Amino acid sequence: MGNNAYNPVKGSPKRKGIDGMNSSQLLERNARKYPETEAVVSMGKRTTYKELNTRVNRFGNALLSNGIHKGSKVALFLPNVEEFIVAYFAIQRIGAIVVPINVKLTTEELAYVLNHSDAEALIAHELLFETVKTLNSPSILIKTGEATGNWNSFETLIQQADERSIACSMKEDDESTILYTSGTTGNPKGVLFSYRNILTVASMIAVEMEVKPESRILLMMPLSHSAPLHLFMMAAVYVGATCVLTPTFTPDLLIDAVEKEKTTHFFGAPVAYLLTAGHPRLKEANLSSMKWWIYGGAPLSANEVKMVQTAFRTDNLVCVYGLTEAGPSGSLLLAEEHITKSGSVGRRAPLHTELRIVNEQGMDVQPGEIGEIVLFGEGNMLGYYKNEEATKEAFIGDWLKTGDLAKFDEDGYIWIVDRKKDLIISGGVNIYPKEIEETILRFPGIREVAVVGVPHPEWGETVKAVFAAANPIDSGELKAFLTEHLAKYKVPRLYEQVEALPRNASGKILKQPLREGVTVQ
Repeated sequence: MGNNAYNPVKGSPKRKGIDGMNSSQLLERNARKYPETEAVVSMGKRTTYKELNTRVNRFGNALLSNGIHKGSKVALFLPNVEEFIVAYFAIQRIGAIVVPINVKLTTEELAYVLNHSDAEALIAHELLFETVKTLNSPSILIKTGEATGNWNSFETLIQQADERSIACSMKEDDESTILYTSGTTGNPKGVLFSYRNILTVASMIAVEMEVKPESRILLMMPLSHSAPLHLFMMAAVYVGATCVLTPTFTPDLLIDAVEKEKTTHFFGAPVAYLLTAGHPRLKEANLSSMKWWIYGGAPLSANEVKMVQTAFRTDNLVCVYGLTEAGPSGSLLLAEEHITKSGSVGRRAPLHTELRIVNEQGMDVQPGEIGEIVLFGEGNMLGYYKNEEATKEAFIGDWLKTGDLAKFDEDGYIWIVDRKKDLIISGGVNIYPKEIEETILRFPGIREVAVVGVPHPEWGETVKAVFAAANPIDSGELKAFLTEHLAKYKVPRLYEQVEALPRNASGKILKQPLREGVTVQ
C-alpha cells in the first residue's frame, strides 16, 4: 500500500501540548478556523479574526522594534475600543505582560500603578490624553489618534510595522497579566495571573453560559476589570465568538447595541440593569437575540429581580459571584433559582472551582453559622505583584480567602453577610454593617449609606452611619425607625449626613476616610 506515514498539510500549524497553550494561540487558531467571522465590532468598525490577527502581528512587531520584549510590562489606559483588544493580544504574543488600568484613575493614581508595575510602555486613548500628557515615564508612550511630542501614534506604528507572524512560545504557567484591585483600604495591589488562570475561567464561562462561535458578547463594563476581560472577552476568543464593544455604558447604548448587533450575552453591574429597567425605550426595544443576561458585583433583591425580569422580558437572569484574585470565579445563582433565592449568590461553585465557608480555625461551618468564603481552583491568582506578605495572607494552604463573610441556609444556598474587614466588634459582639445599611436605605429619602465602626474607649468600637440624601434627615427620626427594625446593639450611635460618600475610581465606597479621626468619649 506504500508509505502510511502522516504527511501534514503544507503550512499547517505545529501541534503543541496543553502546556503550550496561551491566549495568542487561541487568536491564531480562530484566524485560521473563522477568518471571515467578526472578531470585534467597535465604534462602527468591524474587524474579522483574520484582520485582527494581522493587526496583532503588526503591533507586536512595532513593540519589539521599540525595545519591548518578553517579560516587559505594558500598561493599557484604554476604554472598550478595538485598540484595547489589538494591544492586549500583541503584548501577550511577544511574551510581554499586559497591565490594563482603569480609565477613571487620576494622573496621580495612574502614576502609582505605572511605577509599581514597572511598566516600560503606556498605551493611552486620545480622549484620555489630559490625564496622561504630563507623564514623563514610562519611556515608550503610545496614543490613539495623531502623534504628538514624545507620544507615538498607535495606528501609524501598525501601518509601518512588518506583518510577519510572531511565534508565541508562552506556556500556560507563564505570567500573562497584572490587574490592579480598586484599593478601598490603601494603594491598589497588582494581581498577577498566568495564562492558565485566565484560560481556566474563560473556559468556565464558555461552558456555564453556553458561549459558542455564533455568540455575540456585548462588552460595556470596563475591560480593565477581571470579569469583563477574563470571563467574557476571553470566553469569546476561546470559542471564536464576536466581541461587541462600547467605550462606556448608558441605557441607550445598551438598547442600541442589542437591537443593532443582535447580541446574545451581556454582563453588567446591578446598577446597569436597574438604570435600564426604568428607561422608557426598553418597552419597545427588540431584545429577542439575547440569551443570557448576567450580573455580578452585588446581589439583586427579590423585588429588584422581578423588576428587571419584567422590564427585560427575560427568565434567564443569572448572578455570578467572585473576586479578581480568583480569576474571577466563585459561585453561580442560576435563572430558575432566582424564584426563591434572590439575594443569594447561589449554591455551587462553577466549573473548575471549589467553594467552602470556614471559621477562624479553617474548619467548615454548619448551616446558619457565619464564616469566610474560601475558593480553590486553577483560576486563583499567582499572587500579588511584589508583595509576598499580602500573598501569603491571602491563602489558607491552596485556598484563597475572599474576605467575604457568609453563611449557608438550610438548602445549601450562600448568603453574603458582609466584608470581613468591615466587621464591627462592639463590646465583644459582632455587628455586620451590611444588614444595617440595607435597613437604613429603606428610610425615605436616603440614597446611599455606609456604616462603620469607630473607636470607643469602653466597647472597643461603636457604630456610625454616614448617609447622603436629597434633603436634610432628622437623625432622631432615623434612629427611631432603625430601633423598630434592628436589635438595640445594632442601631448606630452616631449619624452624619453628607452630600456624597467618598468612592474610588471603580465606584466602590471608601470606608476608611469615614473612620479616621472619629473617637467617641
